[in-house]
Amino acid sequence: MALRSHFSLLSRSQRNTFVACFLGWTLDAFDFFLLTLCLRSIAGEFHVGIKQVAEAIFWTLFMRPFGAFLFGMMAERYGRRPTLMLNIISFSVFELASAFAPTLPVFLVCRALFGIAMGGEWGVGAALALETLPEQGRGFFSGLLQEGYVVGNLLAAALYGLLFPHLHGTGMFSPWRVMFMVGTLPALLALFVRSRVEESPAWVAAQRSHAGSSAHSTGAVVRSIVNFLPMFLFLTLLMTAFTFFSHGTQDLYPTFLEKDRGLLPAAVGTVVVVANLGALLGGICCGAASEKLGRRRTIILAALLAIPMIPLWAHTHTVVLLAVGGFLMQFMVQGAWGVIPAHLNELSPAPVRAVFPGFAYQLGNLLSSRNSVMQTGLAASYFGGSLAPVLSATVVVVALLVALSTALGREARGVRLAAD
Repeated sequence: MALRSHFSLLSRSQRNTFVACFLGWTLDAFDFFLLTLCLRSIAGEFHVGIKQVAEAIFWTLFMRPFGAFLFGMMAERYGRRPTLMLNIISFSVFELASAFAPTLPVFLVCRALFGIAMGGEWGVGAALALETLPEQGRGFFSGLLQEGYVVGNLLAAALYGLLFPHLHGTGMFSPWRVMFMVGTLPALLALFVRSRVEESPAWVAAQRSHAGSSAHSTGAVVRSIVNFLPMFLFLTLLMTAFTFFSHGTQDLYPTFLEKDRGLLPAAVGTVVVVANLGALLGGICCGAASEKLGRRRTIILAALLAIPMIPLWAHTHTVVLLAVGGFLMQFMVQGAWGVIPAHLNELSPAPVRAVFPGFAYQLGNLLSSRNSVMQTGLAASYFGGSLAPVLSATVVVVALLVALSTALGREARGVRLAAD
């Protein structure tokens, strides 16, 4: 079914909600990927190596579970809509603070705080969107929603390619700082959420049925997680494999293009944009395909097909071939990811849907948070600083882990997400 046909099924309120949640995740990712594109510039200003600046990626990922739990709890108690507004404002503020960090330690603290805000957005936004949308076409909307992350990466790469080469300021107006200042614009999205988005019908119904009870207290939510502990542990394992898959193929790829292949910023931006177009298409196609093939089968197929893409992606040298390799690799990686919002929400218990999938997702990020540090360390220790063999090995190992962990789970395609 075409994009227009899917959206024709939605009411105006449902469309506004989906657009807000999509843009929230897009702009959150936009702010995150500005860091990955500016690693060399930041390292140069602070007079340290790329590995030291890559610690900022680690701290962002490390703190995301705390944000998932904190904002998830707020969404269960006070509603998805106001929590999403606060979340968007928070990550925009910490992005601005990062732009004015005078030293590397202060910068790392700002990125850790940004990680808390970033960690809350996915779970709250996914719960609000999927609880509001109809069951028909859920796989398609899941794929499109998840690819907000890809669109954020694409926007960051496009901005880097178009703007960064023309920035020549110094001090507090050095190129990377200006890029981070631009990253504060997502705060304006909170105004759209405030004026156009309605609260989740499932949350409103749950509030009515639990009026006067403590169903959304911290203790009640923790008990719900404990009651479903085997599923929670499985989802955490699954998301650990998935976050290694995405961060292992994305975070250091711009640095690989600059350092290993000697590309200039404009060419790096072009390759990353093309790769993200593949990711966007992959997420939508695989999300929609999961309606017929099933969530698990689609994920496994996409993950395994990433392995044959390695030669083009990491071992070619021209801009054209690298762009083709990037397109195909991210089609598969983000194709698998496109199924995740629907799959995790379908597997999560209704009373804690704003906390459960988001917290598991971000714990996976925590467990994979030293990915970029490990990759740069392995490259320096065993391959003379070359990232190509490390990136290649990462894809092989992690793609197999994603396929295996997915196969061990169960299918819950089409389960009702209302608050019955």
